[in-house]
Amino acid sequence: MRDIAAALRAWMSEGRPFALASLVGVSGSAPRPLGTALAVDAEGAALGGVSGGCVEAAVYLRCREVLDDGAPVVESFGYTDQDAFAIGLTCGGSMDVLIVKVDPGDTAIAAALDAIIAGEPVSLVRAVQGPDLGAAVAITSHGFTGSLDLDGTALPATSGRAGRFAVEVHTPPPRLLVYGAVDFAAPVVRIAKQLGFHVTVCDARAVFATDIRFPEADEVIVDWPHRHFDQITADAQTAVCVLTHDEKFDLPLLERALVSEAGYIGAMGSRATHRDRLARLHEAGVDDTAIARLRSPIGLDLNGRNADETALSILAEIIAVRNRAAAGFLTGAEGPLHH
Repeated sequence: MRDIAAALRAWMSEGRPFALASLVGVSGSAPRPLGTALAVDAEGAALGGVSGGCVEAAVYLRCREVLDDGAPVVESFGYTDQDAFAIGLTCGGSMDVLIVKVDPGDTAIAAALDAIIAGEPVSLVRAVQGPDLGAAVAITSHGFTGSLDLDGTALPATSGRAGRFAVEVHTPPPRLLVYGAVDFAAPVVRIAKQLGFHVTVCDARAVFATDIRFPEADEVIVDWPHRHFDQITADAQTAVCVLTHDEKFDLPLLERALVSEAGYIGAMGSRATHRDRLARLHEAGVDDTAIARLRSPIGLDLNGRNADETALSILAEIIAVRNRAAAGFLTGAEGPLHH
């Protein structure tokens, strides 16, 4: 629901009711994660999607029906030989979709959307069985909002099912720290924002680190990279992208980043630059275990020839590392596509 949260909140502010279809259960190979949502308003406008296309039309029609009669429903879609190319999931999985009518005054949905938009953690819990089917409660740092009684049920820390409840957990967006306001940085920022990252650009050179050069960035900071890194707390959801290609900026930063909790650390440079960088890190006392975390030359091997293609290879590697994926060609590979 994160990708359509702002639009849904605008609908509510305008007094527009809508049907909200949410993916609340998945088995086998399915193309979208729990919490993925499709919304349909009274005019038939649609936002988002739940399946990547294979059952979208059927879910859309059920949304129109729920919007008309107001009765929540859980629909199951699965693969069979008979309906694989009709209404089933051709990828071979199955999924459960909760469809509810959301009125503009729905406090639980509003609280969940507000938290998502603000980048704050929130758990949206909804009944998918029982007489209160479709009832919801949003759990944020401000407390509980909504009418759903959880009956003392222990809730999971990640999206999933807990008894008769579906739990949709939204954490703050992953962070991308781009060090170096170079020409390659602009497409990195642009693509990262499209992928849902909170992006910070940092460079000690004020003439390059400007809002005009990086209008999509959440923050543009003029400071020495290592000094900025000392002021933040990097965690497993933090990616560090070093593009400065200048040892006076790179080395002090990498000495700190490589011993941090950052989930990804990559640095731009040729193989010769990389070998020299490794030697200097060793001289600075960084141990082999920490140095092994460094991904350089940065990015997947796409043989990119311009800034946009290079940026794509960098973001592709960050996503692959985050998802613990081998990042090879799917053609000829075995096993499920979604795992």
